[in-house]
Amino acid sequence: MNIKVKKQNSDGIVRLESSGEIKEILMSEDFLNPKDAKVSICFKGKNSSGIFELNAKEAESIQKNLKRRLALLKGTKILKFDK
Repeated sequence: MNIKVKKQNSDGIVRLESSGEIKEILMSEDFLNPKDAKVSICFKGKNSSGIFELNAKEAESIQKNLKRRLALLKGTKILKFDK
């Protein structure tokens, strides 16, 4: 997994790039407030680690987009022709 972050601070724009492996996916849900559910994706690299959180709506949007795009890849065929 590669992560690229761009942040504005007083000195200007700071860019950060890191890579690592996804180690854990945590789902936190409050039964009284199901709309406040969050998905936390934890990663760790050689010199970096972190967590990024998605709310339920963002996670569903990513899931729908991935499902649609993976379906397109499954329908793709590679044809080879001899000259």
